[in-house]
Amino acid sequence: MKAVILAGGTGTRLWPLSRVDKPKQFQKLISNKTMLQETIERLNFLKPEHIYVSTNHKYLEVVREQVKGKIPLENIIVEPDLRDTAPCIGLAAAYLAKKYPHDVMSIIYADHLVQKKDEFIKKIKIAEKLAHDENTLNVIEVKAKFPNVNLGYVKIGKVLKEINGVEIFSFEKFVEKPDLAKARVFLQSYKYLWNTGFYVWRIDTILKKFKKYLPTTYKNLMKIQQKIGTKEEQKALKTYYPLCDKISIDYGIMEKVDPKEVRIIPAELGWSDVGTWESIFDELSEKETSNLVKGKHLAIDTKGTLVYGDEKKLIATIGLEDIVIVDTKDALLVCKKDRSHDVKKLVEKLKNNKTAHFKKLL
Repeated sequence: MKAVILAGGTGTRLWPLSRVDKPKQFQKLISNKTMLQETIERLNFLKPEHIYVSTNHKYLEVVREQVKGKIPLENIIVEPDLRDTAPCIGLAAAYLAKKYPHDVMSIIYADHLVQKKDEFIKKIKIAEKLAHDENTLNVIEVKAKFPNVNLGYVKIGKVLKEINGVEIFSFEKFVEKPDLAKARVFLQSYKYLWNTGFYVWRIDTILKKFKKYLPTTYKNLMKIQQKIGTKEEQKALKTYYPLCDKISIDYGIMEKVDPKEVRIIPAELGWSDVGTWESIFDELSEKETSNLVKGKHLAIDTKGTLVYGDEKKLIATIGLEDIVIVDTKDALLVCKKDRSHDVKKLVEKLKNNKTAHFKKLL
C-alpha cells in the first residue's frame, strides 16, 4: 500500500497559532512534533519510500524541512494551484500510477488528530484487503461523540461481512453538515458516523472514477502524467492543473459512485479534525474541569481552560472557567471556549481590514 498525506490546506481556524503561511499541519499543536511529522510517524508500518506528501507550492520548503530524513524528498507531490481535494487526490493517483498502477493507495490528512495508532493501523490494513480482494472504495469512519454541526456524516446500511472480527458496513449516503437538531438525532443513531475522509482504494480504480465523473479533470491529469519524469513536467503541471475542476473528492466522486461499490469501516480512533480550539480541548483534556496547558501557566481558581503559550512567558490566570487563551509573539486570542468556532469570523475581519499591520497577522 502507498499512503498519500494531504498537507496543502490553508486553514486558519486555529488562529493566531495557525497562519496562512504556516497552517496547523506544520505546527506543534499536540506534542513536540508537528502534526505532519506525527502523521508520518503514524504510518511507520509502511516503508518510507511508500509514503507520499501532497502539498501546495507555497509550502514546499516547509514540507521539505519537516519530512527530511523521514521520507524521500522526491515523494513530495506539489500542486501549482489550489483546486480542492479531488484534483489533489487525482494528481497523486496520476503520479503513483506511473510506478504502481494496480497498487492500493490510502488518503490521510496531515492535520487530523489520531490518538489510537494501533486501531488506525488495523483498520487501514482491513481497508487495504477489501480494496485488493473486492476492488471497493473504502472509508474509515468514526462514531460521533457529540452533535457536531461542523462535520459531514455518512449514513451506513447493513453489515456485509466480518474481517478479523471487524464488521464491514454497506454505504447509503453522505450527509452534509447538519443543523443542531439533526446532529442530535444522528448522535442517538448507530447509522450515522462522522466522515473522516480516510479513503483506501486501488489506484487504477479511482482514476477510472475520475474518467467517468470528472472527465475534464481526468483529461488534464493524463496530460500531466505523460510528462512526469521529463523536462516538461513542471510546464505541464502549471499548464493543465489549473484547468482541473475545483471540487472536493466527496462532491466530485464519492457522491456520484454506486453505493454498492463503497464499504464503511467503523473505527475508534480518538479522532478529531482539530477544527477549533474547543475540539483540541475536548480531545486532549483529562476531564471537563481540567486545564489544558502548553507553555508556562500559573493558576488560581481556573478550570476547563485551554492555555497555549511558550516557555519564555508566564501566563497567569485567576478565576477563569471555560476560556481559551492563545499567546503568540504578535497576537493574543482570548475567548469563551464555546465561541472558538468564531475564530474563523475573526480571521475574515482581519482579511477585510486594510491596515497593513493587521494583514501581517493572517
